[in-house]
Amino acid sequence: MPIKSLITLLLTILLLILFPFKVNSNELIKSIDVVGNDRISKESIIVFSGVKINDEIELNETNKILKKIYETNFFRSVKTSLVNNKLIISVEENPIIGEIKIEGIKAKRIVKILKDNISLKSRSSYSEFTVKRDVEIIYDVLKNLGYYFSNVNLLLADRSKNIIDITYEIDLGDKSKINKIIFTGNKAFKENKLKSIITSEEYKFWKIISGRKYLLESTVNLDKRLLKNFYLNKGYYNVKINSSFAKLNDKSNFELIFNITEGEKYFFNNLNLNIPVDFNKENFNEVYDLFSSLSGKPYSILRIEKIINLIDRISTNEQFISINSTVKESIVNNKIDLIFEVAETEKFVIKKINFSGNNVTRENVLRNQLVLDEGDPYNEILALKSVNNLKALNFFKDVEFEVIDLKNGFKEINIKITEKPTGEISAGAGVGTSGATIGFGVKENNYLGKGIGLNTNLTLTEDSIKGLIYIRNPNFRNTDKSVNFSVEATEIDKLTDFGYKTSKSGFTLGTGFEYYDDLNFGIGLSTYYESVEADSTASDRQKKQAGNYFDIFTNLNFNYDKRDQKFQSTDGFLSKYTINLPILSDSNTLSNLYTFSNYYEYLDKNIFKTSVYLKSSNSLSGDNIKLSERNYIPSTRLRGFEFGKVGPKDGDDYIGGNYIATINFSSTVPQFFPNLQSTDLSVFVDIANMWGVDYDSSLESSDDIRSSIGIGLDWFSPIGPINFTLAQPLSKSSNDKTETFRFNLGTTF
Repeated sequence: MPIKSLITLLLTILLLILFPFKVNSNELIKSIDVVGNDRISKESIIVFSGVKINDEIELNETNKILKKIYETNFFRSVKTSLVNNKLIISVEENPIIGEIKIEGIKAKRIVKILKDNISLKSRSSYSEFTVKRDVEIIYDVLKNLGYYFSNVNLLLADRSKNIIDITYEIDLGDKSKINKIIFTGNKAFKENKLKSIITSEEYKFWKIISGRKYLLESTVNLDKRLLKNFYLNKGYYNVKINSSFAKLNDKSNFELIFNITEGEKYFFNNLNLNIPVDFNKENFNEVYDLFSSLSGKPYSILRIEKIINLIDRISTNEQFISINSTVKESIVNNKIDLIFEVAETEKFVIKKINFSGNNVTRENVLRNQLVLDEGDPYNEILALKSVNNLKALNFFKDVEFEVIDLKNGFKEINIKITEKPTGEISAGAGVGTSGATIGFGVKENNYLGKGIGLNTNLTLTEDSIKGLIYIRNPNFRNTDKSVNFSVEATEIDKLTDFGYKTSKSGFTLGTGFEYYDDLNFGIGLSTYYESVEADSTASDRQKKQAGNYFDIFTNLNFNYDKRDQKFQSTDGFLSKYTINLPILSDSNTLSNLYTFSNYYEYLDKNIFKTSVYLKSSNSLSGDNIKLSERNYIPSTRLRGFEFGKVGPKDGDDYIGGNYIATINFSSTVPQFFPNLQSTDLSVFVDIANMWGVDYDSSLESSDDIRSSIGIGLDWFSPIGPINFTLAQPLSKSSNDKTETFRFNLGTTF
């Protein structure tokens, strides 16, 4: 190449680098036209496109316009063209949805759930993709309701003016029943114990009403959490609920299988509390005492929560209002060291607390469960307790808690809840050596979303019928005080063995509140009308007490609950005292009742229980207390004896006593029948006494001490739980009737 040509080429390249230019491929839009539209205006479509007159547009980027218009979901097809600075947008509109029908389902509740969950609504734009997605949503919703064998048929009907009606024809099929619940990998606990923990239950033909016998995904997920929490509270730190799956047996019956890896049992070792040097350690003496009592006991998240709650109570003192508590774990072999770190934190103030998801439950019900309020200093421990209080209502499937840091030392709390049904219908039946029992009840725990509990039940036995309506508002006038009201009617026929028959009806109005940590106080006012009838063969002394009685009395009760858990307690105690004081009364009976139960776990799995029962009844006017208010030793407090047939007699009739005292010792013995998954054994010793006969001084008081020893066998049979008791009386009085064997079969459905 000649030198001159080469120099020219190089100069040209240099100019291109220094002074780049591009070919103008943009076109200026002078006008915009829309064709094919019917319902949607030209102006709206232009806005959807994002293009304005005098905009420059690249010829190869018209696809951006298409994307924006398609995203509105109003159009079936969209085309664009540029001709002589004129943008032409050609559209074909999607049809509009007219009616949406769900056919084949009679239950309005299910229809509403389906309509609430599908995406497409009446007057919205039709989309083939969305319709197909809604069909899948319907299948998923029906599975969550227990209908695993449903079929959905989609019908589309074109109307004039580009309107489409949608009909979902649904065949629900048979509801999926849980034929059997199986646990694999469980060594520490038997199947009957684990079945009592979960919500799901096996289908039985008599369980007509219960919905827990059907396979529900949400319930199964809840069961997995319940199982894990149960194991964690029994010391199994590394427990894993590996899987849960349903195995189809036949056309509509499933086996529900939970696979468990229990792991090794862990125990508390050293528990320590670290507090700032300027804190007074004496304020935390209760915490140190609790540490001493827990050392060596099985690991339990409930016990950890007990410590945190205690620190919480101390933190509410002004000195420690802005603190943060964290728990550090250190594991050596199967022993766990815990360090509770308590430190002062920067003081943050709660500016706002927001709730979401409470479509039924009113916000004031939720706020009453919080131990924090807007304007309070933020406290992590109290925030956790507030969440636990909300969960304890048992109104919600889930409670989510979020804390947002704001400027200038403020925090905002967002609480999202997922509600669940709170109503239930129950029925039950039982049979045993003492006779048969039938019961029916309807309950609603969150009436009108106000947290009000409604309960009505009817119970029939061989010698009685009882009806009860009970209403309880746990947060009366947005306070922490509860108000309860009940109406009761009872008829008892004890003419054969006790010489009397009574008909009683009335009502009770009461209130209650937490007076101190774990100490609850209640007061009530009761009014009853009672008619007492004596048997024709009864003594003259009994016949004199027949007649009508009108009583107004107040009742006071104190409960001190220090159990580790309310159900199946393994540690702690429960102390209860109740006194009934007559105000305006024909009988003027003063009654006192005290019960005490203490629980202690030993040898890893055995639970030793000590129970005390003390009751007294006296007439303040000096008269004899009426027949229906005399005291009889409860059958569960003195086994080996027939109920009521202990103590003095007037002729052939047992008349009870003024005073009762019992003490009971019992222990579970899981070492027996370890391989029988549905069988539990316990041993017991019962000691009781009954004395005092103001009925007539000439009658023998019969205040001999009664006692018995025995074993109890609980069998979780295919037809329901069966309890067998074999007891041997050790001491008795001459009038007492003994009962060596007792059984009871009962179930709920």
